[in-house]
Formats: sequence, C-alpha cells, structure tokens
Amino acid sequence: MLTRRILPGLNVIDGRVKKRQLGSERLLDVGDPVELAFKYQENGADGLVFITDPKQDSSGQELLDMIEAISQQVFMPLTVVCNVRTVAEVRNLLLAGADKVGISTRSIMAPDFIPKVAQVFGNQSIVAMLDYHVDPRTNRKIVCTPGNTELDAYEWALRVVELGVGELLVTSMDKDGTQNGYDTAFYKELTAAVDVPVIASGGAGKIDDFADVFLNSGVTGALGASVFHFQQLTIAQVKEDLIKKGVPVRWNQTLQRGS
Repeated sequence: MLTRRILPGLNVIDGRVKKRQLGSERLLDVGDPVELAFKYQENGADGLVFITDPKQDSSGQELLDMIEAISQQVFMPLTVVCNVRTVAEVRNLLLAGADKVGISTRSIMAPDFIPKVAQVFGNQSIVAMLDYHVDPRTNRKIVCTPGNTELDAYEWALRVVELGVGELLVTSMDKDGTQNGYDTAFYKELTAAVDVPVIASGGAGKIDDFADVFLNSGVTGALGASVFHFQQLTIAQVKEDLIKKGVPVRWNQTLQRGS
C-alpha cells in the first residue's frame, strides 16, 4: 500500500527560511535552510520542498551551494521550486542534489518547456507548482500568475500533466497561512482526474487537517509550513494520528524515540 507523505515546506528568501506571520504580511525568520533540513530529517519528514523567492536567480551559485550543502547532510527527497528558465538550469539543480525541480510560472509562460525537460531528465524529475485562488466574481479557481492569465486551475493541471510533469504541488492561496484546513474538495476532484501524485498545500493548522485531506481525497502528500516551523505540531504527532485513523505512513526509529 502506498504510504502517504508528510512534507515540510521551506520558503527560502535571501538565504533564510521565512514564513508569513499568521494574520499579517510580516515575514518571520524561521532559520537556516541547512540546519532546518537536518532537523526535519531527524523528525521523520518524508521529503522537503524548498520554494525560493520568484525574484531569485535560479542559476545563482548561492542557491546551488545551499542545495549541495543540504544534500550532503540529508537522505530524503529534495524538491526545489524556483524560477527555472532553461534545461541547463534544471540540470545544475539536479547535479547540486535536488531530486526534483519544481516549475512555476515558467510552465505557463512557455509550456513547451515542460516536454523539453521531461525528454532530457524524465517525468519523475519535474513537479509543476500550481498556485490558485477563487475569483470572487465568478467563483472559479484561477491560476495565480504575475500576468493574471485567468487560467482555470483544474484545466491547467490536466494540461501540464499531459505535457509531461510527474507530480503536482497544488496550493490554495486563499487557504495559505490561514491554518483553517486544506481545500480537500478541490483535491478530491483533481486527483480523480490525473494519474500523477498530487501534494496538497495551503491551510494546515491542526492535526485533523492531515487526516481529512488523505481520507477524503487522493493526494499522496501533504505539505505543512508554519504548523511545523513554529512547533504547533510535530511530524510524529501527525503520523501517530494518521496511523490511528488508518492512513498508511512510513514510521522509523527516530519517530519511535518520540522526536
């Protein structure tokens, strides 16, 4: 049986992990990416998702050095989401130690980029990051892009899978930072239509949120940020609850020690 994954999300800005304070636009400094990566491995995470500042140069040496430093310390899958523009940039990220590279606005501005990357590195190396919000005028779920494309989130998800991505990281921007639960209904609809793994993101705040999204949709992973960064919950607590509720998760010796 496929185990479900718990994935801390680390937003990296200017070389530090930062997260918006609940109820405000203020960014709080969470810590050093390398130190946090090691901590989350010790705490039983099933992988890490690093999301860089969209303004950051994905070809910059600082980012590559960070990934290399992390990959030398941790042995779980690393997904790096950044503003990649070329096949060469994807190659450099993978060589530095990323297991998967997340493509965000690039996939929208130049969708032919996805099959090019898939042809060189394989579908399993590509994650499409899809941020969406609900348009209050139409109640449609719209992809968030700098150009406000009005792309339907459901239809675009199907399109990028068709183009060759191997995984979807789907974030409700209306839920993100609210800690009031995932948009489980949308994930249920989406996972019924695609044949690639989907990671739910945006809204994790209490222990029941993780069980809800796994039991009521087909997502294979759930990303949490503030809830783990600020120690509202530990990964061990989440996995213990999931086991009690019949959700298959990976358990290791670290978790048995109560970390």
